[in-house]
Amino acid sequence: MTQSSSLDRIFANYEFTEGKFLTPFQRKKLLKNLQSDLQREYRRRIEIMLLADMGKSQAHICETICCSQEMARYWIAVAQAGMAHKWHERPVGRPKVVNEQYLQRLKELVSNSPRDYGYPFKSWTALWLSKHLMKEFGIDICARHINRLLKKMGLSTRQRSENKHINMDKEEDKSIKIYDLQSRCQPETPLSFNLIQSHK
Repeated sequence: MTQSSSLDRIFANYEFTEGKFLTPFQRKKLLKNLQSDLQREYRRRIEIMLLADMGKSQAHICETICCSQEMARYWIAVAQAGMAHKWHERPVGRPKVVNEQYLQRLKELVSNSPRDYGYPFKSWTALWLSKHLMKEFGIDICARHINRLLKKMGLSTRQRSENKHINMDKEEDKSIKIYDLQSRCQPETPLSFNLIQSHK
């Protein structure tokens, strides 16, 4: 007898019984989703929540479904919190990683103004780069990591003011040097500085 067929028999009459955590609607919806063709991981999530709702212990669930204690604990907590409908929202597997295409797009965005992409501000922040790239690639990266990636590429969200460099060059040309000063009048009498004061 296979594992799924034994679980199917367990869940067959379960729809009409009272559960510990799930509402009748949630239970019915999960059982209906269990009948559809699901990835193995999604199926296990639903089975964990249903078994927990039936009052089965975490150890029993792990043994029955062949899952880790961490996985069972997480999805039992989801069921207890009344969030069973979110079984499919958390992606399966490792998070997506940054690839070369992502890095090229990041470089392109930093090189252009956010206004070119419909934003009201004139310079990018790491947070907004992260949000924009999340929309395009579906890869969620924190602002801090965006800054690390930019630094690795020799880029930054801080604006380099080329005007400052131009102005500084111009200021150097306008600087006054001591030897350029000319005296308009020559004092006819020599100035003496008598710093010693006498008190009498």
